[in-house]
Amino acid sequence: MNPVSIPSIPAASFPLPPRLEGLRRLAYNLRWAWDPRTRNLWSLVDRTAWTRYRNPIPVISGPTEWSRLLDDEKFLAEYHDVLAEFDRYMADGSGHWFHRRHGDKLAGPIAYFCAEYGIHESLGIYSGGLGVLAGDHMKSASDMALPFIGVGLLYRKGYFRQSIDADGHQEHNYPDYDLTRLPISRVQDEQGLPLTVHLELPGRVLAIAVWLAEVGRVPVLLLDTDVAENAVEDRPITHILYVRGREMRLHQELVLGIGGVRAIRELGLAPAVWHLNEGHSAFLLTERAREYVAAGAELEDAWARVRRDSVFTIHTPVSAGNERFDIELVRRIAGPLLDAGGVPVTDVLEHGLGTDGDPTQFDMTAFSLRLTNGANAVSKLHAVTANETWKDIVDHEILAITNGVHPPTWVGSPVEELFSRHLDADLSALDAGSGQDQFWERLDRIPRGDLWEAHLRQKRELALFVQGRLRSQFARHGEAPSILAEADQALDPAIMTIGFARRFATYKRAALLFTDMDRLARLLWDPDRPLQIIFAGKAHPADRPGQGVIQEIFQRSRSSQLRGRVFILEDYDMRVARFLVQGVDGWLNNPRRPLEASGTSGMKAAQNGVPNISVLDGWWDEGYEGDNGWAIGGREQSPDEAAQDWADAQDLYRLLEEELIPSYYEREATGVPTRWTNVMRRSMASALWRFSTTRMLQDYTERLYLPAAGVETSATVARPVVTEAG
Repeated sequence: MNPVSIPSIPAASFPLPPRLEGLRRLAYNLRWAWDPRTRNLWSLVDRTAWTRYRNPIPVISGPTEWSRLLDDEKFLAEYHDVLAEFDRYMADGSGHWFHRRHGDKLAGPIAYFCAEYGIHESLGIYSGGLGVLAGDHMKSASDMALPFIGVGLLYRKGYFRQSIDADGHQEHNYPDYDLTRLPISRVQDEQGLPLTVHLELPGRVLAIAVWLAEVGRVPVLLLDTDVAENAVEDRPITHILYVRGREMRLHQELVLGIGGVRAIRELGLAPAVWHLNEGHSAFLLTERAREYVAAGAELEDAWARVRRDSVFTIHTPVSAGNERFDIELVRRIAGPLLDAGGVPVTDVLEHGLGTDGDPTQFDMTAFSLRLTNGANAVSKLHAVTANETWKDIVDHEILAITNGVHPPTWVGSPVEELFSRHLDADLSALDAGSGQDQFWERLDRIPRGDLWEAHLRQKRELALFVQGRLRSQFARHGEAPSILAEADQALDPAIMTIGFARRFATYKRAALLFTDMDRLARLLWDPDRPLQIIFAGKAHPADRPGQGVIQEIFQRSRSSQLRGRVFILEDYDMRVARFLVQGVDGWLNNPRRPLEASGTSGMKAAQNGVPNISVLDGWWDEGYEGDNGWAIGGREQSPDEAAQDWADAQDLYRLLEEELIPSYYEREATGVPTRWTNVMRRSMASALWRFSTTRMLQDYTERLYLPAAGVETSATVARPVVTEAG
């Protein structure tokens, strides 16, 4: 079937020269987020504005010297080439994997629901790994021409922007996004009017505006309650991602699940499969059951029909990551709506009883697992944990579909140019089943010196970026000019650099490196083989222990023992992440096993030739092959957390002292580290396909989507389909 098309009107209205009207089409489709040629076009329009905003809407809607561009033949030629390439991309997906293998097997699109989407840093509706994965999922679905539609929320204040004060305290600031400056459009209804759907809540009817983010061929619907029809107390429901208040969070999840189904129906769409990415959207199952009941079905039959074409992905083995609500809150806020629709809240609460049997809690994960046809964990190890955790809830296997990342988004231009120049490879056309040369198996064709130089180019770019960020941080702290001058020497590209960047939850053990300060200091300040470390990441505003870890690392980074070798960047986002995964020499990850469900930052680093130094948890438990990076510790875990922390720290120091640092600094006559570049090559080769979202989506399609749509495939795993509540 053809990609889903959604009628919409851009959020902003501004004139463009008729000869350059195609810029509007390019700007309002987020394909530019992973297409370097389109991004370069924005720089050609106005380099200053593009550098400042990293968003094409302010670039083309602001004061622009159009006459200069209209007289520039080179610009016009590039504009027409980029536009023609975009139109070809959008017009035809028939040559891609899905259409070759399964093009006529789905009667409708796959509807994908997620609470956050990390598509690009300029659209701040994400917090971290879950959202970035969802964004990569949409991008690869577009590249593969899968019939997809995404559903999420439009957070006008986004997730918090992080600053770190002079004492190391994390501060939280919420931006107020101007929608006219974002690459989104207002969805239209059949009459060409702005589409609004409604949700019946106690004592009032909530109006929900529907916006559109176009991600290549994939439309993503974004729901927004900040509209004039709503009371002032209801307008902020969708303002903030992962708002702390439980009642407000429940309102958000009702909007996402029920409002999302209603938006899809208003657009006349009939999805073949419904994919819940985490439990936040679980109320979509109740809305779909209400539809069947309204059409005359008995409740149990309605649940069975909902279950038949719904699938669910669970992302965390950590209890705090599984959404739960007090049942009295659910009764009060959702009960009237559910009861009125013939889906009694008492029945919903029964389906949401958690593994602990606590009758006072409604468990969104348990509810989703009971009422979906298939479910998956996000790595092989996570599947083991998930099946053990949820064995009393479901009577079918929770599959292992390991996460991936979208290489065109995360692989740096210098490295991507190596693939193009030496291997004739196109990352946006990654497809192991197309007959394409599997270039990741032929990386030895890239001269070692070229690989090293491409990495050093990305490392120099990281150093310049970090220096600017640190200078701004220290200036805000009121540091002296002499201290600000030190920032220009930060992150020396000649020194081996380890990166650690992720959410600062305590189980991720960001401070493990500081277990033995004297031993660490000797490594950092070795006169012949020095080391430097860069940290970045946020802790949730409610996570005080996580914020304490940030403060500890900041204070250590400013101590006399470590200052100048340990750095922490504030306001971790997708842009910071790109610089880090592309530019560091090694990627550190040391959670407590098995609490990391998957982790994708290490995959991004690996695809850039940055080896992982990681605990055998999440994806690395299956990704580690002995020659593509390093494993901290083993697979046996001590029940004594303190003892395990100590043992892992000692093994990390040993790896640095005996393996990583010697390999990095051992150079041939040309200055290239032979042993290190061997690991870089193996890191790339093992990750570019196996841990890509292209491979991931092929797995989803053949193991979950098509079976849920009633289509048998060779990859279908034999398992009983749940036909009644667990």
